[in-house]
Amino acid sequence: MESTVQKPSTSTRDERQWAMLCHMSAMLMYLTVIGGFIGPLILWLLKRDEMPLVADQGRETLNFQITVLVSLVGAAVLMLVAIGIPIFIGIIVYHFAYTIIASVKASEGVAYRYPFCWRPIN
Repeated sequence: MESTVQKPSTSTRDERQWAMLCHMSAMLMYLTVIGGFIGPLILWLLKRDEMPLVADQGRETLNFQITVLVSLVGAAVLMLVAIGIPIFIGIIVYHFAYTIIASVKASEGVAYRYPFCWRPIN
Protein backbone atom coordinates (compact mmCIF):
# COMPACT_ATOMS: atom_id res chain seq x y z
CA MET A 1 0.00 0.00 0.00
CA GLU A 2 1.23 3.45 -0.90
CA SER A 3 2.38 5.74 1.90
CA THR A 4 -0.19 8.40 2.77
CA VAL A 5 2.31 11.11 3.71
CA GLN A 6 5.30 12.30 1.77
CA LYS A 7 8.20 14.54 2.77
CA PRO A 8 7.50 18.26 3.13
CA SER A 9 8.10 20.18 -0.07
CA THR A 10 10.02 23.42 -0.43
CA SER A 11 6.89 25.46 -1.02
CA THR A 12 6.11 29.05 -0.17
CA ARG A 13 3.63 30.05 2.49
CA ASP A 14 1.23 31.26 -0.20
CA GLU A 15 1.46 27.94 -2.03
CA ARG A 16 0.78 25.98 1.17
CA GLN A 17 -2.29 28.13 1.89
CA TRP A 18 -3.71 27.56 -1.61
CA ALA A 19 -3.09 23.81 -1.24
CA MET A 20 -4.88 23.85 2.11
CA LEU A 21 -7.80 25.74 0.55
CA CYS A 22 -8.09 23.06 -2.13
CA HIS A 23 -8.76 20.51 0.61
CA MET A 24 -10.95 22.78 2.75
CA SER A 25 -13.12 23.81 -0.20
CA ALA A 26 -14.21 20.17 -0.37
CA MET A 27 -16.27 20.88 2.75
CA LEU A 28 -18.68 22.69 0.43
CA MET A 29 -20.08 19.21 -0.08
CA TYR A 30 -22.07 19.74 3.11
CA LEU A 31 -23.76 22.84 1.67
CA THR A 32 -24.34 21.54 -1.85
CA VAL A 33 -23.57 18.03 -3.03
CA ILE A 34 -21.66 19.12 -6.13
CA GLY A 35 -19.90 21.98 -4.26
CA GLY A 36 -17.40 19.53 -2.81
CA PHE A 37 -16.13 18.91 -6.32
CA ILE A 38 -16.53 22.38 -7.85
CA GLY A 39 -14.57 24.25 -5.14
CA PRO A 40 -11.38 22.18 -5.44
CA LEU A 41 -11.73 22.07 -9.23
CA ILE A 42 -11.81 25.86 -9.54
CA LEU A 43 -8.84 26.35 -7.20
CA TRP A 44 -6.85 23.62 -8.96
CA LEU A 45 -7.53 25.08 -12.41
CA LEU A 46 -6.57 28.59 -11.26
CA LYS A 47 -3.27 27.73 -9.57
CA ARG A 48 -1.98 24.43 -10.98
CA ASP A 49 0.36 26.00 -13.56
CA GLU A 50 2.14 28.33 -11.15
CA MET A 51 2.23 26.31 -7.92
CA PRO A 52 3.40 22.65 -8.00
CA LEU A 53 2.05 21.82 -4.51
CA VAL A 54 -1.38 23.17 -5.45
CA ALA A 55 -1.31 21.18 -8.70
CA ASP A 56 -0.56 18.00 -6.75
CA GLN A 57 -2.94 18.57 -3.84
CA GLY A 58 -5.74 19.90 -6.02
CA ARG A 59 -5.57 16.76 -8.15
CA GLU A 60 -5.46 14.59 -5.01
CA THR A 61 -8.51 16.24 -3.45
CA LEU A 62 -10.44 16.01 -6.73
CA ASN A 63 -9.70 12.30 -6.87
CA PHE A 64 -10.83 11.96 -3.26
CA GLN A 65 -14.07 13.84 -3.94
CA ILE A 66 -14.81 11.55 -6.88
CA THR A 67 -14.15 8.52 -4.66
CA VAL A 68 -16.42 9.84 -1.90
CA LEU A 69 -19.20 10.78 -4.32
CA VAL A 70 -19.18 7.34 -5.97
CA SER A 71 -19.13 5.68 -2.53
CA LEU A 72 -22.04 7.78 -1.29
CA VAL A 73 -24.11 6.89 -4.35
CA GLY A 74 -23.39 3.21 -3.69
CA ALA A 75 -24.35 3.61 -0.03
CA ALA A 76 -27.54 5.42 -1.02
CA VAL A 77 -28.51 2.47 -3.22
CA LEU A 78 -27.78 0.12 -0.32
CA MET A 79 -30.12 2.16 1.90
CA LEU A 80 -32.93 0.27 0.22
CA VAL A 81 -31.88 -2.75 2.28
CA ALA A 82 -30.98 -0.72 5.42
CA ILE A 83 -27.29 -1.69 5.43
CA GLY A 84 -26.52 1.49 3.50
CA ILE A 85 -27.36 3.80 6.41
CA PRO A 86 -24.31 2.97 8.58
CA ILE A 87 -22.12 2.84 5.47
CA PHE A 88 -23.35 6.28 4.38
CA ILE A 89 -22.66 7.71 7.84
CA GLY A 90 -19.22 6.08 7.91
CA ILE A 91 -18.31 7.60 4.56
CA ILE A 92 -19.36 11.07 5.75
CA VAL A 93 -17.22 10.72 8.91
CA TYR A 94 -14.31 9.40 6.84
CA HIS A 95 -14.62 12.32 4.41
CA PHE A 96 -14.77 14.93 7.15
CA ALA A 97 -11.86 13.52 9.17
CA TYR A 98 -9.48 12.93 6.27
CA THR A 99 -10.26 16.29 4.68
CA ILE A 100 -9.20 17.99 7.92
CA ILE A 101 -6.04 15.85 8.14
CA ALA A 102 -5.16 16.61 4.51
CA SER A 103 -5.74 20.34 5.07
CA VAL A 104 -3.38 20.40 8.03
CA LYS A 105 -0.72 18.43 6.15
CA ALA A 106 -1.01 20.70 3.10
CA SER A 107 -0.62 23.78 5.32
CA GLU A 108 2.65 22.21 6.52
CA GLY A 109 3.79 21.75 2.91
CA VAL A 110 3.33 17.97 2.89
CA ALA A 111 2.01 16.32 -0.28
CA TYR A 112 -0.72 14.27 1.40
CA ARG A 113 -2.21 11.12 -0.13
CA TYR A 114 -5.68 10.00 0.95
CA PRO A 115 -5.96 6.32 1.91
CA PHE A 116 -8.46 4.18 -0.03
CA CYS A 117 -8.70 6.71 -2.85
CA TRP A 118 -9.40 6.00 -6.50
CA ARG A 119 -7.19 8.27 -8.65
CA PRO A 120 -8.79 8.72 -12.10
CA ILE A 121 -7.22 12.18 -12.57
CA ASN A 122 -3.48 11.93 -13.16
